[in-house]
Amino acid sequence: MRPILELLKTRDGATFSLNPQDSVFSALQQLADHDVGAMMVLDQGKLVGVFSERDYTRKIALAGKSSKDTKVADIMTAGVITVGSQVDSRDCMALMAQKKIRHLPVVDDGKVVGMISIRDIMNDIISDHEMTISHLEHYISS
Repeated sequence: MRPILELLKTRDGATFSLNPQDSVFSALQQLADHDVGAMMVLDQGKLVGVFSERDYTRKIALAGKSSKDTKVADIMTAGVITVGSQVDSRDCMALMAQKKIRHLPVVDDGKVVGMISIRDIMNDIISDHEMTISHLEHYISS
């Protein structure tokens, strides 16, 4: 399995983030614009939380609050679990399964490197399995 840093390099390189003072409505617009399910919340470059569709549905929609009147800081997931860029995808998958999370910020020495999703991890694991199968088929046929 590859380190997460290699996974991040294969993506388009864009790391999207929100400000804690953004309205939830604005944050939802940004999620839709970027076609992502979650974004990191940065305050002056420091990771302070993650905002996800799940935060919205559970803390705004179900609570009957207004997304235009609520700040991201009020409903984001704080105390975010992070990994370093050298952690491999299999370990990230285990951590995500254990903690029941779908997005994992990547931080090295306090600096935000990016964020990976469960989809990124699954694609990497599937790719790794396909390569192993291909090598085994080649070995068997030679």
